[in-house]
Amino acid sequence: MRILALISKVFAFTLVLLCACAPMNEQPNASSEKINISILAFNDLHGHLEPPGLSVRERIDGKLTEVPAGGAAFLAAAIQHYKKLNPLHAVVSAGDMIGATPLTSALFLDEPTIEAVNAMGIDFNAVGNHEFDKGTPELVRMRRGGCEKLTRLEPCQVNRQFPGANFEFLAANVKKLDDQTLFPAYGIKAFKQGNQVVKVGFVGMTLKGTPNMVTPEGIQGLRFEDEAATANALVPLLKAQGVSALVLVIHEGGVIQGDPNDASCPGLSGDIVPILNKLDTSFDVVVSGHTHRAYACDFKRINPSKPFLLTSAGQYGTFLTHIQLSIDPVSKKVHHKTAHNVVVQSEAFVNASGLQVQPSASLPFFGKQMDIEKIVNEYRMASQVQVMKVVSHLSTSITRNSSPSGESALGNLIADAQWSSTASADRGRSDFALMNPGGVRADILIQPGGGTVNFGQLFKVQPFGNTMVVKRMTGQQVKDLLEHQFGNLDRPKVLFPSENLQYEVDLRQAKGQRVMNIQIAQKPLELTHAYHVTMNSFLASGGDGFSQFKQAPTVSGGELDVDALSEYLRQHPGIKPPVTDRIRML
Repeated sequence: MRILALISKVFAFTLVLLCACAPMNEQPNASSEKINISILAFNDLHGHLEPPGLSVRERIDGKLTEVPAGGAAFLAAAIQHYKKLNPLHAVVSAGDMIGATPLTSALFLDEPTIEAVNAMGIDFNAVGNHEFDKGTPELVRMRRGGCEKLTRLEPCQVNRQFPGANFEFLAANVKKLDDQTLFPAYGIKAFKQGNQVVKVGFVGMTLKGTPNMVTPEGIQGLRFEDEAATANALVPLLKAQGVSALVLVIHEGGVIQGDPNDASCPGLSGDIVPILNKLDTSFDVVVSGHTHRAYACDFKRINPSKPFLLTSAGQYGTFLTHIQLSIDPVSKKVHHKTAHNVVVQSEAFVNASGLQVQPSASLPFFGKQMDIEKIVNEYRMASQVQVMKVVSHLSTSITRNSSPSGESALGNLIADAQWSSTASADRGRSDFALMNPGGVRADILIQPGGGTVNFGQLFKVQPFGNTMVVKRMTGQQVKDLLEHQFGNLDRPKVLFPSENLQYEVDLRQAKGQRVMNIQIAQKPLELTHAYHVTMNSFLASGGDGFSQFKQAPTVSGGELDVDALSEYLRQHPGIKPPVTDRIRML
């Protein structure tokens, strides 16, 4: 609380770094020679310190080719490459740097990721929704450092003097009860060339929908305000401080139908669009995230009155966005701006189809930054015993591929595991389980012909550290909950059901009357009967907007979600992917 009290005194953080860039033998030039600045951006790193085993498609010699990409040490090397090309630079992250992370980072409360990014030398991180996964006090510890225990896991297991971030967290639209921002709203970085200085303002924020995506208890006392209104209100303040360019770094994004560098933004959609349409045109660049898509768009082609560059670097360090601004130091205006997503090639790997994906000599390869590789190796070694523990054997991969009903084989499997872990009398006597799609973060990939699955793979699937909760709900509450999923037909939120829950949906019916024929253990739902329902602690506290769970009384608690999945697979070696027929769409 003392840390929070100190932070509450800080409303706007101003960072001024003067970069002397003119050659020593050159006299200062008083003319309006343009100052060229590079902004290097990434987003949604999600603690992927090691290469994530992902490929991206690049057109090489007219042919789409898969190349391996991502990982902290490779991303850092790309950042250093572009820093050397232009000493006038800033490096920013558009959120979800931590949270929903692989085992190597998550086992140690994401301290490894903060240490690795410290070594990259970045300036600002606009906090995303996943930064709040472990609650506000723990997020503050990530910024300020220290070893206070604020979660179930022990902090500082490897580094006994965790320093916290050496870069600033920004959160302009995250307000506390005293109306102060949780972290600074913006930062300013100044660049000097000869005797000329220009300033660039960076406004950082997360999406206003964050409360529906994280555990409500973790953000108690915070409110998340409108993104465009918040950014627009800061423009006069930043202009008064002499900024020549404005960059919005926001953890919200969109989706396009083209390739990562198609400036025409073909088919751009998503929640970033209405924000851009309301955003003050004083902003020059919008660095976005959240959707895990890569794009470098000229937004004025969609809305000519809003001449923004809109960028996103995908996910897990697979891309680095290289933004270039040419600024006139006299007029204090941006005269030219470009953005390009550069593939961060990493090491070869074998994909789920058994094919080797290799780097291409036709694309830049930046290597890896060895001081970051040293950090990664230290934490990797510390986690190996747990990571390599064999849990079970599977005959085939089980994936998150969605069916027309919104179910997935892996989602249904997890729901089955959670029900199984709470079905006994001493665990809650659960009748069925429901699982949220956002909590399923990776597929369980098995080589053709079958193979083992280890704990590290399962942790990638469920990295949040949620626990099982059993709640008592009436049949009417269950019916209302299931109806809630289809209340907004533009964005239905379909929870994965365990095998003992089945029902039908008719979207042609009126709101509140779309779910019918509900069967629990092959018996019709009774509206006045009390049922025991299993969910994870995220849903239990009202996460994803399911307030019905929060209102229901708790019967019992349970084990970690990943442990429930691990035990279920151990008891069912060779289990086949569940059929996705528990929800029947009429």
